[in-house]
Amino acid sequence: MEFEKKSRDCRWRWRACLVASLLLGYAGLPHLANAQIDVMAGGARNQITGSVLIDGDSMPATRVRVDITALSGGQVLSTFTDAAGRFEAAAPTGGAYGGGCSCAWRILVRVAKSSAGAAALELEIDGRSVRISSPDRVYFSDRGETKLDLARYYMSVGDGIVRALRERPCMLHRFPSGVDGDKVHQKRIPSGAPPWLETVRVEFPSGRHADELCVNDVASVIWAVQMSTVEFHPWNSRRADTERPDEWRIDLDPMPECGLDCVRRVAHVAREVLDEIGAVGWPKTSGGSGLHIYVRIEPRWGFDEVRRAALAFAREVERRCPADATTTWWRKDRDPKKVFVDYNQNARDHTIASAYSVRGVPEATVSTPIAWDEIDDANPEDFTIATVPERFAKLGDLHAGIDDAVFSLEPLLEWAEKEEDANS
Repeated sequence: MEFEKKSRDCRWRWRACLVASLLLGYAGLPHLANAQIDVMAGGARNQITGSVLIDGDSMPATRVRVDITALSGGQVLSTFTDAAGRFEAAAPTGGAYGGGCSCAWRILVRVAKSSAGAAALELEIDGRSVRISSPDRVYFSDRGETKLDLARYYMSVGDGIVRALRERPCMLHRFPSGVDGDKVHQKRIPSGAPPWLETVRVEFPSGRHADELCVNDVASVIWAVQMSTVEFHPWNSRRADTERPDEWRIDLDPMPECGLDCVRRVAHVAREVLDEIGAVGWPKTSGGSGLHIYVRIEPRWGFDEVRRAALAFAREVERRCPADATTTWWRKDRDPKKVFVDYNQNARDHTIASAYSVRGVPEATVSTPIAWDEIDDANPEDFTIATVPERFAKLGDLHAGIDDAVFSLEPLLEWAEKEEDANS
């Protein structure tokens, strides 16, 4: 947006609303459509000073580029607003202006591509204040949602995401420049984290350890978003005993030529087997092309035994639908038209995206709990940070009862033992 003003005595003050066309070429700061600009020109040094503010005086628009040139042509002067949204520059020279008093300037205010974005926000969450810096940074290029949109999404599904992560060590998948940029897998909480943030220590075979995020409230989730986290990948064990999982995860992972209908058929067979052994499965979309089914289990067994039970279950599913399912370990050996029933997601330190976790893709899809009667109609692409909040408000958390349906792995371990004896 360009503004012009002429004055005989070189002194003028002017205010006008910026409109959306200000943002052509950069969609990262849509809220600047409601900004205001104040400009003062003149004085002994022919200075042009001003400020760019969002929503009146409530928030400075930091690092916004301001280009100033004389209407008659010549020098173009560029400057940036400071931390308070202010800018200052000597009046440009050139053409008829020539440093005299025929004052007429064209002022172009725009967001520079190198901009650090708008000022940080403070979000109040259950009595805690969480800072969100660069709230206008676009994280999802296909949709235009920002870091602040991501934080607001997680706040809208707060009960669900906390239930999915509660008391679990959590790997963070961070995207500092948005999901089109590099991904950082972060286990350790950095120094400088707020004192109220909870962690859980996990040990590794190397002898090293990591103090990982342990979520028990929504504020901890939003703190992770401030750290550029998009995806949350919790362990299937909890802080009370990290070596004994309380969650068995069935990952239905379609191979490259496998369609969604095939995934649905395998999901129905999986439920049939679960019903027969007395287990309750809680399905969700993966946020990609697959489906996950979670089963709450007694925390009596270590990771190796849980994986062993998961393999016995996967092989039973494969036996019942051999045209659609496979347990073949090496990817290169799998039929590209089948669903891999991935039992290895139950191995120690293996994690998958939690329920309600946004996925690090430009479409901003969400790993979303669904009901069993939705399996045949649910399209994973329909569940995004734009649609899931309304669904959550209407239906609540479809995994709310998972902690009340605890299963013993004993039947599956008996299957595993029989199969191992038969093969020995």
